[in-house]
Amino acid sequence: GDRDEKPVHEVCVGDVYMGKHEVTQGEWKKIMGSNPSGFADCGPKCPVNRVSWDDVQSFISRLNQLSGRHYQLPTEAEWEYAARSGGKSEKWAGTNSKSSLSDFSWYAANSTGRPHPVGQKQPNGLGLYDMSGNVWEWCGDRYDATYYKQSPKDDPTGPGRGSSCVLRGGAWYGKPKAIRTSNRLEKNQDAKELYNGFRLVLPVVQEAPEKRQ
Repeated sequence: GDRDEKPVHEVCVGDVYMGKHEVTQGEWKKIMGSNPSGFADCGPKCPVNRVSWDDVQSFISRLNQLSGRHYQLPTEAEWEYAARSGGKSEKWAGTNSKSSLSDFSWYAANSTGRPHPVGQKQPNGLGLYDMSGNVWEWCGDRYDATYYKQSPKDDPTGPGRGSSCVLRGGAWYGKPKAIRTSNRLEKNQDAKELYNGFRLVLPVVQEAPEKRQ
């Protein structure tokens, strides 16, 4: 792995619901009224792209107002746990075999230089699609190349400050090394790259024991 993926460390994450797919252009347009994507011709079922971390926060705020829920970006730890089919030792989401990577991911070898509609490849072991490849996915964490040296074991949320944030998963143009489940990408929170997308999580609210009786 790269230097910012080390040291290997143990992490425990709480329960969340995670989107089966990256947020699509159609979903973004329904909430925000317009489509910022650089590949608008790909259609409403393609992942939204060219959105900054700040743009995503505006989308989430509006979605939560409309739905009455509390959607958010996954933490890096939540994202990686989910991408590895529930914390398994998976190099790519759904497989350790480079020869079967095209069955699970859109990347440099099969994408023809563009993103594709969500859910066309095989899902990983948790039923999640496109966690390796297609578009990079914003996480909620700020970026720190040395964070893993001091990150807490339980529900780490990244450093408390910084102008750059983390993306995970790689994109349609990436080679196998770039779409590994452990790979990290740093971008300023206002960056609007063609390959920037995201998926959402919804925390599982645990009822108090007396309410479950």
